[in-house]
Amino acid sequence: MLNKKIIDCDLCVVGGGMAGLTAAISAAREGLKVVLMHERPVLGGNASSEIRMWICGAKGRDNRETGILEEIALENLYRNPTKSYAIWDTVLYDFVRREKNITLLLNCTCMDASVEKGKFKYNRDTKINTVTGYQMTTQCFYEVKAHFFCDSSGDSILAPLCNANFRIGREADSEFGENTETKVADKMTMGMSCLIQGRETTEDIKFIPPSWSKSLTDEDFNNRTPNIYNDSENFWYLELGGNKNTIDDTEELKDELIALATGTWDYVKNSGKYDASKWELDFLGFLPGKRESRRMCGEYIITQKDISDKKVFEDEIAFGGWPLDDHFPGGFYHKGVPNTNYETPAPYSIPYRALYSDNVENLFFAGRNISMTHTAMSSIRVMATCALLGEAVGKGASIAVKNHFTPHDVYCSKIDLLQNLLMNEDCFLPSKTRKISSLCLNAKLNINNEVLRNGQDRAHYIYNSDDSNCSYKAKVGEQICYSFEETIISDIHIVFCSDLNRDTLPGSNCERMHSTRANRRLDSPQMHMPKTLCREFKLIGELKGEKYEILHIENNRKRSYHLNVNKTFDKLILITQKSWGEGENIPVISFDFD
Repeated sequence: MLNKKIIDCDLCVVGGGMAGLTAAISAAREGLKVVLMHERPVLGGNASSEIRMWICGAKGRDNRETGILEEIALENLYRNPTKSYAIWDTVLYDFVRREKNITLLLNCTCMDASVEKGKFKYNRDTKINTVTGYQMTTQCFYEVKAHFFCDSSGDSILAPLCNANFRIGREADSEFGENTETKVADKMTMGMSCLIQGRETTEDIKFIPPSWSKSLTDEDFNNRTPNIYNDSENFWYLELGGNKNTIDDTEELKDELIALATGTWDYVKNSGKYDASKWELDFLGFLPGKRESRRMCGEYIITQKDISDKKVFEDEIAFGGWPLDDHFPGGFYHKGVPNTNYETPAPYSIPYRALYSDNVENLFFAGRNISMTHTAMSSIRVMATCALLGEAVGKGASIAVKNHFTPHDVYCSKIDLLQNLLMNEDCFLPSKTRKISSLCLNAKLNINNEVLRNGQDRAHYIYNSDDSNCSYKAKVGEQICYSFEETIISDIHIVFCSDLNRDTLPGSNCERMHSTRANRRLDSPQMHMPKTLCREFKLIGELKGEKYEILHIENNRKRSYHLNVNKTFDKLILITQKSWGEGENIPVISFDFD
């Protein structure tokens, strides 16, 4: 008999990809006890060293995703200038390990669930009591009891385990009035990929393909031209399986994908078409990166029309902006271009109601498996967007736990609170502006610039602002001071400029925008912190002439701070002391309080 351990918590998150990781961190920071169960040895899912897909998100200037994801990206710039995947894995691991409220179960596969059937609120008929995982390294079962569960497994493992409603495949265009070419619904999806990466060296290096490698010719690479010198070449088009079952057939497809990957490297090295003599195969993924499988059914199903028409949801909790990037089911063997690429009106709105089950009372979900049609998923599925969804679930679960609510109760009566919690943690909601207290608005400010207390925490066309007017350019050592009547200050909010467009980083746009790298050239640049970001600052509270240091940060790697203070002051002073750049001006986007 193998050992079995029982853990009680508030929220159990299944899946430690970028969505599950941010969901766990978000909830833990609100005081919830969280279990994060992940079946792999490293965190990050498709972004981890095991798969190595880039974290992509909304297109367009000023649309970069912030919140926890930007915290991670900035820490990675600080600790990982060469974009080493070994260090990247430790950055993600550290973000979870530093949260005392998270119990992390790695190498632990969710394999069972116990449920209660009945008539629950809002016509739900199922409630999850526990999930069970098997940890292969310890040969131990973990039974996790929780108030709420979040499926961020990608494949929606809790759907078959607790009979949660789900969809798979492509909807007929008539079902939701979508502008697609699918006239009859089917079970086909996008496929999966085993990626390869090359490294340039100073010596000639041979590549001898294995006997089972796929032999490829010029004809196979029509509309798919490898270019190992291009920063954007990550071989994403080595894709198969959309015309099969991306769960049931994964192992069979994996073998075929590995043969395709080695065949592709053989073609690059040995066809004579590329200057690749000094390149070696630096990575070949044996774990397929999936794009699509089961999608849960929620209170609302997001459609392609919602995205293309830029529908604004009252319960907006995140935004998207990746193109409608639908890959043909045949993948690499599809003749013609491998995918569609229709622009979306970035940023577009994503509703909270798509993040919880329509039949399981206490089930959230975040990631590529939320409640949406296949075509909507072709845009929302990218990991930066999924990370925002995870952060929203974490905050939603915290409200539900603290108020003894269901996920739908949060929508009915606490959606404003959820949105405010997200904005306080530097999550951009395009249809909302962070509210500034009358106390702050009426305080005397020693500079002639109101940008610090307008509730707009980034440059954006929605705010009619850009880099030139979205912030106050403070001098090194300058004091920004609010004066007011003696009162209790509950919260202080500060936002610095982390160069969301990464204009101050070296290399191509691809190099600047992504936290990780595909192929490694000899001249690949080393990264550094954004030069616009404040490196050192002090926050001082003053009462009747006596000063109290609230915060002093050296080597700052964060864009945003939202501090719970609950102390009496009559002045607040922010002193910008150093920049990560060489200039004298340090942009401060927001400095306000209530």
